[in-house]
Amino acid sequence: MSEEKSRFVVSADLLQAELGKPDLRVLDASFYLPAQKRDADAEYAAGHVPGAIRFDQDEIADHSVLLPHTIPSPEFFATEVGKLGIGENDHIVVYDGIGMFASPRVWWLFRVMGARNVYVLDGGLDGWKAEGRPLEATVPRHEPKVFKPTYDASRVVNLDAMRDIVASGALQIADARSAGRFAAVEPEPRAGMRSGHMPGARNLPSGVFATQGRFKSLPELKQTIEEAGVDLSKPVVTSCGSGITAAIITLALESLGHTDNKLYDGSWSEWGGRDDTPVVTGPPEPVKA
Repeated sequence: MSEEKSRFVVSADLLQAELGKPDLRVLDASFYLPAQKRDADAEYAAGHVPGAIRFDQDEIADHSVLLPHTIPSPEFFATEVGKLGIGENDHIVVYDGIGMFASPRVWWLFRVMGARNVYVLDGGLDGWKAEGRPLEATVPRHEPKVFKPTYDASRVVNLDAMRDIVASGALQIADARSAGRFAAVEPEPRAGMRSGHMPGARNLPSGVFATQGRFKSLPELKQTIEEAGVDLSKPVVTSCGSGITAAIITLALESLGHTDNKLYDGSWSEWGGRDDTPVVTGPPEPVKA
């Protein structure tokens, strides 16, 4: 099987060779669930990829809503990333601690806001450290830039649109939560959430796309998606617990040339937290031959 890799994923070798270039911005987008028992800010302070800027997904977010890390307005996003010294034409490499966990969300976010040269580091910081690559503890300072956003609202789904999608079956729904949460045999990690999934959804747990933080080859990604019952010739909306790991599916889809996809930003935090949205339990229906 071919080992062709995603064009949006860069190796540690390539990133290390590019460090220090004036138009390169490296972002530490690490984010952890309570069960993972890791502190993203503390890990960044202890040592990060040289030149990496800490990107806090809960800070650069819409604080007017109660849902976690909701996509911010283009104006707020542009202001905040401009302060970090990031422009829309920079080459941006995003990583997280585990690798292929939280970084694809920031990759997706920058692309939605108009940046095009955005990539994800294969293997994450854990892989970088395991290979004995350089680290630094100092916080880099860059001159502020003007980030000119060109927001693509067509790639973001809100609650009303998601209701219509579920009711009509117009788009395939790919859910990145674990099989246990999807089937309602494991509890949701957030209080007040109902268990189960949206009617018609397919389950693509976020962990199936990578091995030890390294993204699978294109043939493997294709097989994984199709075996879950998702037709790559049709549009897809991705979802998860809170809009973070849904972007892993988005990254896989885009890597395979599938561009007719959207992300449900509120995801299960919104859908499962309400009592007026349809929820079903049990595994997905068998894939039709």
